[in-house]
Amino acid sequence: MSEQQHISVGKISGVFGIKGWVKVFSFTDPRENILTYSPWLLKKGDETKTVNVVDGQLQGKTIVAQLTDVNDRDQAASLMGWDIFITQDQLPKAAKGEYYWSDLIGLNVETIDGVQLGVVDSLLETGANDVIIVQGERERVIPFLQGQTIINVDLDAGKIVVDWDPEF
Repeated sequence: MSEQQHISVGKISGVFGIKGWVKVFSFTDPRENILTYSPWLLKKGDETKTVNVVDGQLQGKTIVAQLTDVNDRDQAASLMGWDIFITQDQLPKAAKGEYYWSDLIGLNVETIDGVQLGVVDSLLETGANDVIIVQGERERVIPFLQGQTIINVDLDAGKIVVDWDPEF
C-alpha cells in the first residue's frame, strides 16, 4: 500500500453496542465526514482489508459506524486499533487556493529569495491558523497564512514559496 495513494482518515478505537458497530477516532474536519467515504481500507501491520460503511453517526463526542460483514461485538473488537485509509480519488476536488494536507506533505519549501528551507514534513492545527513543519538543516514551524507567509503553492512543481527569514 503506497502512502502517496492512500490518505489516513482515522482509526477504529473501540466497539459500540452488541451488533458489530465500531467507535472511530476520525482525523477529518468535521470529524463525522469520515462517514461519507466508503469503502475504507483498513490496515494493521502488514494486513489490510477493505470494508464498506453501511451506516454511521455522531454519538456524543464520538463517531460510530456499522461496517459490512461485521455483525457482532466480537467481530467489531477484532478491528480495534486498525488504521482507516481512503484513496486520493475519494476526496472531493479542492477549490482553487485550497489544499489537502496530504498534498502539501513532501513539497519543497523555499523563500522568496530562493533559499531552500527543506521539505514539508507535517502540518499542525493550532486554533489560530495551521502551521507547516519544515524539515531541512533544522526544523522550522511556519504559519500557513496564504498571501502573508505563504506566497505560492505549486503542486505541479512540488514547491511552496514562503516569505520567511531563513535565520528564524
